[in-house]
Amino acid sequence: MSFHAQLLQQTEQARMGLLSAPIIQGCLRGEVSLPSYIAFLTEAYHHVKHTVPLLQACQAALPAHHAWLKPALDEYVEEEKGHEEWILDDIRACGGDAEAVRHGRPGHAAEVMVAYAYDTIQRGNPLGFFGMVHVLEGTSVSLALLAADNIQKPLNLPDSAFSYLRSHGTLDQEHTAHFQLLMDQISDPQDQADIVHSAKAFFRLYGDVFRGLPLPQLASAQPAREAVAA
Repeated sequence: MSFHAQLLQQTEQARMGLLSAPIIQGCLRGEVSLPSYIAFLTEAYHHVKHTVPLLQACQAALPAHHAWLKPALDEYVEEEKGHEEWILDDIRACGGDAEAVRHGRPGHAAEVMVAYAYDTIQRGNPLGFFGMVHVLEGTSVSLALLAADNIQKPLNLPDSAFSYLRSHGTLDQEHTAHFQLLMDQISDPQDQADIVHSAKAFFRLYGDVFRGLPLPQLASAQPAREAVAA
């Protein structure tokens, strides 16, 4: 079995844990709200703005015998530049305050996820960063385009509010094929184990980001709240 196939198999339970987050399951059922979507974009901005610095840190920390990965990381850097600005544009298109997001702080879960990524590179095995790539791109391919449709229609938002989700849903489909080729060239058992370990951790950490988002308040819940108050 190829390493990429092993990675998928060994992290499947962790992936399902992420997908079980209530806000994800609700979105798949069409339960959405503008505050929830803006909150998602806000946290996305605060981790996506670190993508290029993390890629560069990973590249700089690679041991000599993994120098062959540097051109691939160069390609990732070029493709990921400026994506955080797309997210701010989406926030503006939703009527949100993009500059407040730019100058604000992430939620605790996103802050911890980013910190874990830097720590993995600097204190652990830099190849562990590919665990984060696997989680973020894999989740995007699975959910981004469907989520964009499920959010846009009921909220009647313009196409300009979905440049991040729709571009990444398509772009990450291309990335995952490239990622598979890279992973299948990782032959050292310790490197493989470190990538699997970090992927499991990032599934949990990214899941925590989603679990920290405000759930949409369903209209049907309003009468119940009023009845309790009465």
